[in-house]
Amino acid sequence: MNHMRKNILWMIAAILICGLMVTACSNDDNPISPKDKVEELLAKMTLREKVGQMFYVRMETLDTTIHWNTYADLQENPIHEVNQTMRDVNANYPIGGLILYAWNIDDEAQLAKLIPQIRALNGHPLLCIDEEGGRVSRLANNPNFNVKKYESMAAIGATGDPNNAYECGNTIGTYLHRYGFDIDFAPVADVNTNPENIIIGPRAFSDDPAVAAPMVTNYLQGLKDAGVTGCIKHFPGHGDTKVDTHFGYASTQKTWAEMLDCEMVTFKAGIAWGCQLVMTAHIGAPKVTGSDVPSTMSPIILQDKLRGELGYQNIIITDGMEMGAITQQYTSAEAAVGSIQAGVDIVLGPKNLVEAFDAVMVAVEKGTITEERINQSVRRILKLKMK
Repeated sequence: MNHMRKNILWMIAAILICGLMVTACSNDDNPISPKDKVEELLAKMTLREKVGQMFYVRMETLDTTIHWNTYADLQENPIHEVNQTMRDVNANYPIGGLILYAWNIDDEAQLAKLIPQIRALNGHPLLCIDEEGGRVSRLANNPNFNVKKYESMAAIGATGDPNNAYECGNTIGTYLHRYGFDIDFAPVADVNTNPENIIIGPRAFSDDPAVAAPMVTNYLQGLKDAGVTGCIKHFPGHGDTKVDTHFGYASTQKTWAEMLDCEMVTFKAGIAWGCQLVMTAHIGAPKVTGSDVPSTMSPIILQDKLRGELGYQNIIITDGMEMGAITQQYTSAEAAVGSIQAGVDIVLGPKNLVEAFDAVMVAVEKGTITEERINQSVRRILKLKMK
C-alpha cells in the first residue's frame, strides 16, 4: 500500500513539473535567437567596451611597469599572476581575450590559481594558448604537466591518415579544456614548400596541400569535439618564406594563381569545415598586393581575397603584433588602426596596449574608422563567445 502511495505521489510531482515547464515555454513563445542576443548585447555596450573586445593581449601588456625589447626579457622576469597594476590598467582598458605563454605557466597548481584571476578581468576575456603539438606546445613541453607529447605535425602528416590528426587535436583539446582554455591557436594550415623555411618547417602537416588539407580539418574537429575552438594559421601562407617574422620582414613571391594551387587548398578546406578563426601572417605578398605591406595590414589580402573570393565570414585575428615584422615598421598605434582598416577583427598581442587602444578610440571619434566597422567585428566576437 505504501509503495502504491509513493508511486502516486511521484506521478503527481511529475505532472506538476511538466505543467511548470509548459507554462514557462508558453510565456516564451518567441525565444530570442542567437543573432538577436548578439544585437541586444551590442546595443548595451559602450564604444570603449566594444574596442576592448577587439584586443587579445599577453599578461605583460597589462602591466605597464614592464618594459621589454626581446622575448628573452619576458622569460627572465615571468608574470605568474594577475597583479594590482594589471587590474588597474584593465579597469580602463577592457580586453576580449588573453594569451598565455610558456613563461607564464609554472605548474598545474599555479595555472589553476591564475585562470580565475584572468576570468575576473574587465571584458570577460577568453583564455588562449599556442598548443600545436610538437615544437610549439606551451603545456606539453613543460615537464610539470603530464600530458601526451607529439613529435611534430609533419610526423602526423607523414602517416597519411587524417584520423591521426583528429586524435592529436582531440587529445590536446581535451587537456586544454580540462585546464580551462577556450581557444587554441592551432592547427598550422601552412604548406611547407620551402626547405629553407626556419619558422614553419615541421609545424606544418606536409609540403603537399592534398595531404595537409584533411589533416587540418580533422585536427579542427578533434579540438571542437573536446570543447575548444581552433584557429587556422598563417594566412595567406607562411610556408614559402625564408625569414622568421618574429624578428623581421618576410615575403612570398608567389602569385595568387600559384597560391590557389597550393596554400589556399588548406585554407579553403578549413573555411569549408567552418573554422571560427583565421590568423594572418605578417608576410608581404607583393605579387598579389603590388606592395610590400604585411598581409595583416592588407585589405587586398583580407577583404578582397579572404572575405571576398574565399567567402570567409568569421573572425580574422592577427598574428602577434609585437613581432619584429610589425614593430620594425609601425608603432603600436599605427599597427592597430591599420590592421582594423584592412579588415582584422582581433588585434593579438600589441606591444603597447594603451597606445594601440587609444589610437583606435581616436580613429573612431575622428571617423577614420566608423563605429559600424567596429560593430561588424564585435558581432563576430560576441557570436564566438556565446558558443
